[in-house]
Amino acid sequence: MTGVGRVPGDPGVREDANEGLSMVESHHVGTGHRWDDAMRRAIELAANGPAVDPNPRVGCVLLGPDGAVLGQGWHHGAGTPHAEIQALRDAGVTAGRDRLTAGCTAVVTLEPCNHTGRTGPCSRALIAAGVQRVVIGQSDPNPVAAGGAQTLAEAGIEVVGEVLTDQARALNPDWTFSMVHGRPRVVWKYAATLDGRSAAQDGTSRWITSDQARARVHLERSRCAAVMVGTGTALADDPRLTVRGVAVAHQPLRVVVGRRPLPPGSHLLDDSAPMVQITSHDPQFVLAELQRRGVHRVWLEGGPRLAGAFCRAGLIDEVIAHIAPTLLGSGPAALADAGVSTIDEAHRLVIDEVSMIGPDIEIRAHPIPREPPAPVPPAPSRSTPGQSTSNQSRP
Repeated sequence: MTGVGRVPGDPGVREDANEGLSMVESHHVGTGHRWDDAMRRAIELAANGPAVDPNPRVGCVLLGPDGAVLGQGWHHGAGTPHAEIQALRDAGVTAGRDRLTAGCTAVVTLEPCNHTGRTGPCSRALIAAGVQRVVIGQSDPNPVAAGGAQTLAEAGIEVVGEVLTDQARALNPDWTFSMVHGRPRVVWKYAATLDGRSAAQDGTSRWITSDQARARVHLERSRCAAVMVGTGTALADDPRLTVRGVAVAHQPLRVVVGRRPLPPGSHLLDDSAPMVQITSHDPQFVLAELQRRGVHRVWLEGGPRLAGAFCRAGLIDEVIAHIAPTLLGSGPAALADAGVSTIDEAHRLVIDEVSMIGPDIEIRAHPIPREPPAPVPPAPSRSTPGQSTSNQSRP
């Protein structure tokens, strides 16, 4: 498993995620900064948005010249007005018709977008409204939407960047990861006995872990945009892959990887949640397809072979293991064909947390980046001392 760059408080997000603000004034996190209180309020507003959505959670606060709040808003999800537009409307500003009083400041958790998607560019809306200053928490890592800070600066608006950046970035860790790496974050969850078996010799596996552990699985599924298994698991277990016992606005996308068709009557073919079958066995292709669908966090709950394919490809970013105090002595392992033939090739992990869930152990870990293979030294020359090995012609 290939790890990724990590920064404190935001696993899997590169440290230079705010490099796009280098052309403007930057204020790193510190106590007593003049915009901290307004940014904290914007972060609180952003947290009202959906945690699982194609779009990031964003909050915005509009301040008058005297620091009084004129308007505020947050993004309610894909297809709805962005936070800046909500705040402008709250302040009584209608796009294209009204302007704020001189000297107003917009404090926004994420760099205003600079492209036209389902909605227009927020950078242009702020310019049209007469905002004098824009304070930004996190720069936009999305290459399609980035550039708002530069557009604002070129319009003569003062841009202040990197205010409470870590807190702003923590609003959207999976979205940020997805934008930076061009693929969703993959969380592999498996259940196993204490001796590492995922099923008994006859194939039975219900239930290895406790009711408490299975309830935790539903909670974790609710935090993901997609739940993924292979056709082997789909055919053997006929799972539902839905979130149950946890309130969710939308069920995650159910993803089946493999070419074998699902039989009529399969739970995965019902209308309890959307489902897609991806017939490619290439993990990179699978993740590219999910990225195209706006998925930023994938819950990999497939069998040993699917997990092994993602492991070999270096595409597992987090591991959650539920270990039951049970011994089987035989049966399939939780992971198959991880591309390891010697101990030196083992996939190494860092244990982040160990806790008890009822009688079971939960282990959370992330992979250590693997060292690239050492270059192969050139073969020794077979020429005798003093003999030329050059292929060049004599002059």
